[in-house]
Amino acid sequence: MKVLQHSEHTLKTALISQNPVLVSQYEKLDARERRLMNEAFQPSSNLFGPITVHSQSDWITSHPEVPQDFEQFFTDRHRNIPCPEKHIIYMQSIGSLGNTRVISEEYIKWLKGYCEAFFYGLTVKFLEPVSVSATKCSFRVNEHTHNLQIHAGVGIFSFARYGTDFYSSRYEGKVSKPQRTSSSDYSVFDNYYSPEITSILLWRSCKTLTHEIGHIFGLRHCQWLACLMQGSNHLEESDRRPLNLCPICLRKLQVALGFSVVERYKALLTWIDEGSKDSSRATPRESSDRVNLQKPVEAFQDWREWIIKCIAVLEK
Repeated sequence: MKVLQHSEHTLKTALISQNPVLVSQYEKLDARERRLMNEAFQPSSNLFGPITVHSQSDWITSHPEVPQDFEQFFTDRHRNIPCPEKHIIYMQSIGSLGNTRVISEEYIKWLKGYCEAFFYGLTVKFLEPVSVSATKCSFRVNEHTHNLQIHAGVGIFSFARYGTDFYSSRYEGKVSKPQRTSSSDYSVFDNYYSPEITSILLWRSCKTLTHEIGHIFGLRHCQWLACLMQGSNHLEESDRRPLNLCPICLRKLQVALGFSVVERYKALLTWIDEGSKDSSRATPRESSDRVNLQKPVEAFQDWREWIIKCIAVLEK
């Protein structure tokens, strides 16, 4: 295991820049926001820590990339910048989540609410779900795991492997007869297994959702501090990655969207607190459409406590 500990000067430069124009821009930020972001280069900070590399299979070791500091992000002419005419994040659900339409729709509402809080100030709209066959995507049955895999393109990501049993021999989604399947025969997806909706599944889904949309806004993989925007090669590494953005990536996103940092954190806190605080298991696997669903937020409690600490710094 190795800790990537950057110097105070390196982190300060990555956050603020040495460009006088960008330094001036930083100094014009609300003093409370600067106080929080300055935690990036405080060795004693209990809010933002260094990246820990656990093995050679971790992303940062196996995928060498040029680090992106704030100045590089700001001067990137090709990044997407929201404007009054373009301020909506559209999402397209492929297939269903859960074993009823009600469960699927409720899960999508949870993701929509989280995404709107995370990308505070933007509107999120989910398009009507479509079947896998409607996408015309090619697919395969993995010859080793016998799990179905869709060959998806840019901007498409899957939550399928985030169920608690996906990697186990007990996974119910394995194709029982792994015979060669025609690339045009989508019947193999009919009544396909859906994992139980748990707090961990929702936690992992929110993490992947916001990480990938962060890329759409021009944020590259973070190599500065422990951060949502770190790359990950496997589920264990993804689970170690925090839900929060480090100050460098937070400043990038704030410049892109123009939000108040404290209002964004309060929106995220509200989303968590809207969930049931005492729900201890997944949503019921029932066939009835009349199901009273509670948002399972147990896995978000550490994130909640972290947000409260940040709000305290911002409201000193």
